[in-house]
Amino acid sequence: MNRRERRVSAGKSGKALSDRAAATPASLYKTGLRHLQAGRDLDVQACCQQALALDPDHSDSLHLMGLLCLRAKQHDHAAEWLIRAIRRDPRPEYLSSLGSALQQQGRYDDALKTVDKAVQLKPDDPRLWQQLGHMLADMKRPAEAVLALQHVLKLDPKSWDAANQCGILLHDLGRLAEALACFSLCDRLRPDQAQTLYHRGQALSGLRRYPEALADLERGCALDPGHAEIRNSLGFVLRALGRHREALEAFDRALRLRADHVEALNGKAMSLAYFNRFEEALALMEQIRTLQPAYVPAQVNKALWLSELHRFDEALAAYGQANVLDPGNADAAWNSSFLHLLLGNFEAGWAGHEARWKAQARSNTSYPDFSEPRWTGQEPVEGKTVLIYAEEGLGDAIQFARYIPMVAARGADIVLVVGAPVRSLLSGLPGVSQCLTKPLATRPAFDFHCAISSLPLIFGTRLDTIPDGTSFLPPPPADLVQAWEDRLGRHDRPRVGLVWSGHPRHKNDHNRSIPLDRLHAILGRDATFVSLQKEPRPEDKTTLLERREIVDLTEHLGDFVDTAALVSCLDLVITVDTSVAHLAATLGRPTWILLPYTPDFRWLLDRDDSPWYPSVRLFRQNEDRDYGAVLDRVRAALDTRIAAWPR
Repeated sequence: MNRRERRVSAGKSGKALSDRAAATPASLYKTGLRHLQAGRDLDVQACCQQALALDPDHSDSLHLMGLLCLRAKQHDHAAEWLIRAIRRDPRPEYLSSLGSALQQQGRYDDALKTVDKAVQLKPDDPRLWQQLGHMLADMKRPAEAVLALQHVLKLDPKSWDAANQCGILLHDLGRLAEALACFSLCDRLRPDQAQTLYHRGQALSGLRRYPEALADLERGCALDPGHAEIRNSLGFVLRALGRHREALEAFDRALRLRADHVEALNGKAMSLAYFNRFEEALALMEQIRTLQPAYVPAQVNKALWLSELHRFDEALAAYGQANVLDPGNADAAWNSSFLHLLLGNFEAGWAGHEARWKAQARSNTSYPDFSEPRWTGQEPVEGKTVLIYAEEGLGDAIQFARYIPMVAARGADIVLVVGAPVRSLLSGLPGVSQCLTKPLATRPAFDFHCAISSLPLIFGTRLDTIPDGTSFLPPPPADLVQAWEDRLGRHDRPRVGLVWSGHPRHKNDHNRSIPLDRLHAILGRDATFVSLQKEPRPEDKTTLLERREIVDLTEHLGDFVDTAALVSCLDLVITVDTSVAHLAATLGRPTWILLPYTPDFRWLLDRDDSPWYPSVRLFRQNEDRDYGAVLDRVRAALDTRIAAWPR
């Protein structure tokens, strides 16, 4: 080394000695922090060691060592370093880091206490509240986690992460309107995110705002065509909108993206079942069983479709298997109750029907959340007020209204809550002091409440103890009946009322309803045909205008009292399974009901009469599930009835 080189080397050594002499714990910490941010872990460690050599209690360096150990997943060492830092200076950020270390060790309660202390020290820091929220969520305390995350959004309204997690937790809690608000905020903060649109579509779907859900999910599919979950959700929304062929296509596309997508397989099977392709649907259930043996919805659907094929023993076994997989599963118990009732096993059926209060499939119930006790039939009600709520359809309200006088006979004063169309009809039942319309605007005072469809269980109804279904309704007002007589004119041949379709949103409407033009098989007879069909579908309106032999006076029908008065003027009612069938039968009018191959539970199997209504005659589809043969039998029976009409 020459003289010049020795001078340069000596200069560099002197500068290094000078730098080390000038270094402080604070400057070394700052350098170490820059190394940490750059991912240079060894340099971080060297800086911390130098800083702690100068000051063993330098809290920032102790904290930095803890962060370094956290990144290396050395959680025990991290906790030791962080505790040393906190002993020197209990800053909120140190407590936050210790909380993370304790959580990684599985010490959740200690971690929560630590982070909670950090929040108390710095309550205006949204990051600490967000950490608290994440921790509570990980501890399966979602309601508390939501509160923490909502506070984050108060402190920082632009926190996308807090809004997103809060929305997910709210959705899981069933608080869908609040979840929707969170996902809408996410969409405003970061527009055109497919995952956000998926979550928002899910919330909208849960709120039954299907057109809006459809718009979000279609937009999500456009942004991320390979997102199988969005395709699957799109399929379920299309099903809810009655667009079943498009739903089937959506499920197929989801399965092309992910062949083992169990929910999409289940959705596809449900769409196939809509088209009565039950064997194909059952094959998909077997595929699901292979992929996920404990997937209970597949077992429940398998039982439903076996029932549709009238393989009832296998269906009951499938429900039993669902109960083995998930003991006490409410959906399985509720659905199996309908099969028991259909088979005439009333004791098991009415008891199982009570599972509906816990069943996810019954999320659309209109039954309020009353604080007063539920009446089970065991509690004395003499001198008490019992609120009876008709939570299901109008037909159910009419069918089970026969039990109202039986409750009154126990000394109860009854508040009856029903759908608006039947309020006037049922308000005159014995013991009913008030008849209100659902949903309740204000809640009256009462001692007990009870669902009207729980009354068969309360009164121990069996096939041989069904109460009389024709003597409990007061007759329609004579002046209304006379008004209809005047409108109908001469009664010189049989008057036959017709109802061919039910509510289009009924889950089985595609099997129970008939297009009007199919009734040509029974029209043209020597009878006066009278439409009882409220709000016919657009295609049926056209047919109704063309078929001049059908008298359509439905513009004069208001509520069911008007319909009852009109039905009282008829000699026969021919109807599909709708509320008018219950009304006509309750009034004791001869009522012929056209039923699908697997009917609603109340009509039982393999009989053409009904123990619920003496005046009913049942015309059932056979296994080909076609109404053509049914209408041929109706036509033959109608011809016989017309021939016997006195001339």
